[in-house]
Amino acid sequence: MVSLTHVSAYLLRHRHDVTYFPQMQTGLQARLQNTHLKYSAPAGTNVTVLSHSLRLRPLSALAQGDRRTKPNIDWDSLGFGLKDVAGSMYTATWTEEKGWDAGSLQPYGPIPMMPSAQVLNYGQAIFEGMKAQYTVDGRIVIFRPDKNAERFAAGAQRLSMPVVPEAQFVNAVKSVVASNADWVPPQGKGSMYLRPVLMGSGPILGLGPAPSYTFLIYAAAVGSYFKGGQLTPIDLIVEEHFHRAAPGGMGGTKAAGNYSPVLVTQLNAKKNGYSDVVYLDAKSDTYLEEVSSCNIFIVKGKTIKTPPLQGTILPGVTRRSIIELARLRGYTVEEVPVPVTEAMEADEVFTTGTAVVVSSVGSLTYQGNKKQYTQNGQPGNVSLEMYTALTDIQTGKAADPADWVVKVL
Repeated sequence: MVSLTHVSAYLLRHRHDVTYFPQMQTGLQARLQNTHLKYSAPAGTNVTVLSHSLRLRPLSALAQGDRRTKPNIDWDSLGFGLKDVAGSMYTATWTEEKGWDAGSLQPYGPIPMMPSAQVLNYGQAIFEGMKAQYTVDGRIVIFRPDKNAERFAAGAQRLSMPVVPEAQFVNAVKSVVASNADWVPPQGKGSMYLRPVLMGSGPILGLGPAPSYTFLIYAAAVGSYFKGGQLTPIDLIVEEHFHRAAPGGMGGTKAAGNYSPVLVTQLNAKKNGYSDVVYLDAKSDTYLEEVSSCNIFIVKGKTIKTPPLQGTILPGVTRRSIIELARLRGYTVEEVPVPVTEAMEADEVFTTGTAVVVSSVGSLTYQGNKKQYTQNGQPGNVSLEMYTALTDIQTGKAADPADWVVKVL
């Protein structure tokens, strides 16, 4: 039996019109019989058959075939951007009358939107960051998609948007990965970055929820987030004027509007030779919160500390995973307020996030004083240990007892 995700992906990659039915994934399958496509479904399921006589290659040929030959990608020089954006994307629409439709795969490109779209005027939008990659045994996998779906749902509720059901979210992610398998870099060369977005795309004049919403996912082949390379330590500076979030605000939501305000400080920091900025709490300017786009940890001996989830920092999936892994490896992990002065006395500092994975902090500058944590461009020992522990699970080099890794192909 071949899952509809794989058949849909195959048809799209070979330019056949196809509609994807994510909420019918359970029980609805496509059968290959005499090399013709036929649909079977439980009694009472309404299935639209778009084509009933498409000749297909065996799935084994799809899984092992000519993926690498289609996009012209230099796998050895991948950056973090849209230079190698994937060929197809997923889109679904919500209306009050019909709720979420099934969604479909379509070529990556512009989407229609009125100038009065809620998102363009009032900013009703959230997003996620995820990755797909090859394992050492040739599978294409994603990491803890249920946790991204959970955070996506919480963000939708915070911004008064309709929640995308977890099954639809996860199946949509899988369909984008499967249809763009050509853009998954060879093992060890990078990953496919996935960007799910939910936005108020319907038109509205007065402040209020949008009358309709768009859920979409696009992807791109990417390398390291920071220019120096994945394991090269980064230099951070503590921001002493602006704040990223305040108690009771939106800091714990992955809302689109949380990110552009940090650009003024981030760009200035980069102009002065720093990789990024660390923000302090808005009440006392005393405690670490997070970096512009990732969570932060400090290390002292066998104790690892990270700021607690109190509504002002993002509940990162990588953050959560590192906390669990560190405890399993014998570290004491404390989710407590971390004074910046304590960070300046730490043995080591690192950051975590889907894009950055685990990134060792080479130095932290605060009030003109620079604390150096690493030497000669080498990552810190704990940073490297956590990075290796996490990526070994993600790439199949180590056991995955908690079933964090989900196979797509």
